[in-house]
Amino acid sequence: MHPLHILRFILPVALSGLFSLAHADSSTRYCPDLLAVKGAPEPTHRGEFTFSPYTYHFSNNPEHKNVVLVAIDEQLPGDRLCGISFFSNSFGQPSVYVYAGRQFNNLLGMPQLFAKVTGGLMYGYVAPYENKVPLNYHGFSPAIIPAVGYKLTQHDSLQVKFLGTAAVMFSYGRQF
Repeated sequence: MHPLHILRFILPVALSGLFSLAHADSSTRYCPDLLAVKGAPEPTHRGEFTFSPYTYHFSNNPEHKNVVLVAIDEQLPGDRLCGISFFSNSFGQPSVYVYAGRQFNNLLGMPQLFAKVTGGLMYGYVAPYENKVPLNYHGFSPAIIPAVGYKLTQHDSLQVKFLGTAAVMFSYGRQF
């Protein structure tokens, strides 16, 4: 089956899950329980919406386009998270990243400073740009994305995501 046909099946299910997440009560879980830590306190927020209007590329490639991203995470016990992001990649192709990860709070003794690391599956780098990300197979590739963030308020944060040797992404996060 062609990867675009697979994506046509995945996206409606993912969007349905995101809609349900936005209207979930505190007893509902949408991410796999494999990441849950037994006995860990419940998070104070259920999720986070992230928006990135700008990405800085380390190389000056004239083919690079502006990268815009929207993402939604579900917060799990033990500072774990899972989510999905939709973005236009560096070459203007619509892309998606489905991930799980962890947030590390109170870095360097500063309550506002945190780090995140997520890992998952990305789709979107297709011909003629399929060789721009490692281990790409018909547009699907694994990804690991570390980030550093600063909490402006209880609900708002600014984050910098490190996209390998290619770029850094600047984003705003709003917890709900």
